[in-house]
Amino acid sequence: MNVYDFDGTIYDGDSTIDFYLFCLRKNPKIIIRIPGCMLAFIQYRVGKITKTRFKEIFFSFLKDMRSIDDLPVEFWDKNISKIKSWYLMVKKSDDLVITASPDFIVRPAIQKIGNNSLIASEVDPNSGKFLSKNCKGKEKVNRYLKEFPDSAIDNFFSDSVTDKYLAQLAKKSYFVKKNTFLDWNLDQTASL
Repeated sequence: MNVYDFDGTIYDGDSTIDFYLFCLRKNPKIIIRIPGCMLAFIQYRVGKITKTRFKEIFFSFLKDMRSIDDLPVEFWDKNISKIKSWYLMVKKSDDLVITASPDFIVRPAIQKIGNNSLIASEVDPNSGKFLSKNCKGKEKVNRYLKEFPDSAIDNFFSDSVTDKYLAQLAKKSYFVKKNTFLDWNLDQTASL
């Protein structure tokens, strides 16, 4: 099985930020939540709140959106072209995409490109509340081992050093920089 991070790896950008900007165009009033998000970001950076809590405050804009169920599909109708072409050339139906981004945002893209497996942060699309741990760092390993206890990772691809724990499970790991792949030297991860 090949395993891929999503944002910055097979998707050219950050799907959460792009989805927010898409929603902002639909409902400009959500911009009033920016000061609260900025304060929460500062609190997160100085260790007063967790990253999950910061993200919940960020996703609170979802409460102001109408018909949230249709928005991710509409978003991907406009943004599926940001899936990197190299990935579309090598993808297999049994690939696993694992991401910290919310499931409700990423799943329509995964389905649209013909993948079957996704592990992502579970976030309530109506409230922005996390229903699972933020699927990042060691949590990606926990979720992977829970869902695929008997599967081996043949190749792993990511653009983030926080994925070093998942990279350690793979037979071969690649660090992705734009459209270039570097052998992921696990001893040198900190220098990437």
